Amino acid sequence: MRAWSAPEVPELSVKGPEVRLYDHQRDAVVSTQGQGRRSLYVCGITPYDATHMGHANTYVAFDLLHRAWLNAGYEVGYTQNVTDVDDPLLERADKVGIEWEALAERETELFRQDMEALRVVPPQNYIGAVESIPLVISLIGELEEAGAIYKVDEDVYASVAVDDAFGEESRMSREEMLALFGERGGDPERAGKKDPLDPLLWRAERPGEPSWPSPYGPGRPGWHIECTAIALEHLGAGFTVQAGGSDLVFPHHEMSGSHARSAGQRFAEIYTHGGMVAYDGHKMSKSRGNLVFVSALRNSEIDPMAIRLVLLGHHYRDDWEWTDAKLFDAVDKIAEWRKAVALGRGAPAAPVVETVLGALADNLDAPRAVQAVDAWVAATLGEGGLAETSDALAGETISKLVDAALGIKL
Repeated sequence: MRAWSAPEVPELSVKGPEVRLYDHQRDAVVSTQGQGRRSLYVCGITPYDATHMGHANTYVAFDLLHRAWLNAGYEVGYTQNVTDVDDPLLERADKVGIEWEALAERETELFRQDMEALRVVPPQNYIGAVESIPLVISLIGELEEAGAIYKVDEDVYASVAVDDAFGEESRMSREEMLALFGERGGDPERAGKKDPLDPLLWRAERPGEPSWPSPYGPGRPGWHIECTAIALEHLGAGFTVQAGGSDLVFPHHEMSGSHARSAGQRFAEIYTHGGMVAYDGHKMSKSRGNLVFVSALRNSEIDPMAIRLVLLGHHYRDDWEWTDAKLFDAVDKIAEWRKAVALGRGAPAAPVVETVLGALADNLDAPRAVQAVDAWVAATLGEGGLAETSDALAGETISKLVDAALGIKL
């Protein structure tokens, strides 16, 4: 599956510092240093509806990580999946009377357009669930050899009891996991399971549903095993960061790591998660219908850079609420930034470069980076400010910095 077109990312004259990032399993901010390249897996969309601000918040957040690594001089391997066959997609396709393949492709293409507009650097590997089915079947085979699978009727499940480290990533009690499992796609009440928390690996064919042949009978992959197989194939065992929204801590990331461990492989070194975005007092969700779509704003002639700036105004781990007022403030701020850099000469740029790169290397502190640019703009445009400044290349330097580090094209 093809990704979207890559934006041109300027190369800065100075290198950014080593990146430190919050790791959920250790509950600490840790260094992402290591040998060779850095590697990132971000869980992708299930393409049954358009990209809303909750999605955009996640992908822009970890675009900051990608850019921080690039600015520090590292090669980056980035993989993202698309769950292009799953229950919500099939249900939506049936409800609106469209073939599920057509719906998946239409919404995936809209997602590509939204990511291009927001200037998100694309993954090298953009992999659909359907095209990864051979990888999934192979990994289930490894789990079978480890004695980690069993059948309930014709469905194949993983046994979490095989994984001694199960629960270490989410740091949740069994009671907490059970409470969330049913809400987030699990089936803890199903009769015949060895443990209510055991996740589905292979869903046997049902009437009217797509299926593919396998040694376990015709069917399709479970959700968690899909990401495990794709990440291990394209990034390798022990890749640097597994990322996604905070609603993926459990069960998705816990189960993905557990599948890898049960097959005798390391999964991610660091697990990190973006916060949730609310609207009208509740987390944005398709079930509630309180969504703000990137494409709808773009079609209303809103500058995508203003959308991105709203997202950068909040730390990636924080939960926050979208408002129209924040968007209109960002539109005005982008105009001020452009006005300042267009002057050419401005307040000294070197301290801003150091602060912005340092803030993003410090657990992706985008709000602090934005504040540093705001201060430079105020100093450059303020009454009497230009007369006291001497940096003739400040505008060009700040423009390149904001583009390379924050992904905002001025």
